[in-house]
Amino acid sequence: MTESGKTLISIVIPVFNEADNIGPLHSEITQVLQGRFSYEIIYVDDGSSDNSLSCLIDITQKDPNTRVIRFRRNFGQTAALSAGFKYARGNIVVPLDGDGQNDPADIPALVNKLNEGYDIVSGWRKDRQDNPMTRTLPSRIANWLIGKITGVKLHDYGCTLKAYRAESLAPIRLYGEMHRFIPALASWGGEKVTEMPVNHRPRTHGKTKYGLNRTFKVILDLITIKFLSSFSTKPIYVFGGLGGICFAGSLVGFLGVLYYKYISPEHLSMNRNPLLIVSLILITTSVQFVLMGLLAEILVRTYHESQDRPTYIIDKIYGATPRREEEI
Repeated sequence: MTESGKTLISIVIPVFNEADNIGPLHSEITQVLQGRFSYEIIYVDDGSSDNSLSCLIDITQKDPNTRVIRFRRNFGQTAALSAGFKYARGNIVVPLDGDGQNDPADIPALVNKLNEGYDIVSGWRKDRQDNPMTRTLPSRIANWLIGKITGVKLHDYGCTLKAYRAESLAPIRLYGEMHRFIPALASWGGEKVTEMPVNHRPRTHGKTKYGLNRTFKVILDLITIKFLSSFSTKPIYVFGGLGGICFAGSLVGFLGVLYYKYISPEHLSMNRNPLLIVSLILITTSVQFVLMGLLAEILVRTYHESQDRPTYIIDKIYGATPRREEEI
C-alpha cells in the first residue's frame, strides 16, 4: 500500500519495435489510471532496433511514474515480462502488450475482479481481432491442449492482459515462452485463478512479431511444464519408469529367445534369432535410463540449491531510481 492508502499497481509492458504505438498507449494508460489508482508503468525495451527507446526515454522525462528497462539485445517476451515482474513494486501487477491491441480501459475491471478474492484474473479476448487462420485458430487449439494437460481451463492463455497479486508471481520463474503458463503454474501452487472477457483491438501500427512457428514452441514448452509440474523434484520416476518398460521388453524378448531355442520346432539358432539382439539393446537402454534418472536427480538438487540466474541482461534502467535491493 502507498502512503495515501491506495493500492500501488504496476503496469508492465514489453516493447519490441513499437515506436509508433508507445505514445498513444501511454496516454491511454495514464488517462485510465490517474486519479483512480496509485501506479507505476514499467516498460521493458526488448532490444528494439527502431526509435522505441528514444520514445520511452522521452516519456520517463515527462512522467515520474514511468521506468524503462533496456535489454542489451532481444531476449523475447517471456524474459521481458520476467524483468518487469522483478522490478515491479506494486501490490498488483498488470502486464499488457506494447502493440496497443490490449485496451487499458479494461484494467480497472480486472483489478476489481481481483479484489473479489482472486489471486489472478486472466483476460479473455473473446472477440479477437487477428487473422483467423494464422493466429486465432492455432491459439484456440493451443488453449484447449494447455487446459487438458494442465487441468487449468482458460479460454485464452495467450492474452498478455492479466492482473496478478504480486505474491502470486514471487515463486514463479519463467523460461522459454512460458509466460502464458503463469495461471497454470500459480494454480498448482494453490492460487485462485479466474478469467473475464476483455476488449481486443486491431493493430494500427507496425506488424505482429508472432506466427505459426510459435505454436510448435508452445507445444515444447507445454511438455516441459508437464514434466516440471509432475517430476521436477523426482525425475528418477520418469527415467526409471522408461527403464522399467525397456527392462520388461528385454525380459519378454529373452523369454522368446528361450522359447525358440528349446521349445519351438523351428529351433532357431542364436545367430538367426533377432530377439536376442533386441533383448540386449533393451536391457542396455534400461540401464542407461536409470543412470540418466540418477544424474537428473543430482542436477535437480544442484538446481534447487544454486543461486537464481535471470534469463536476460539489463543494459540500463531509466526513470525513478530503484531501491537498493533492486540495483543491478
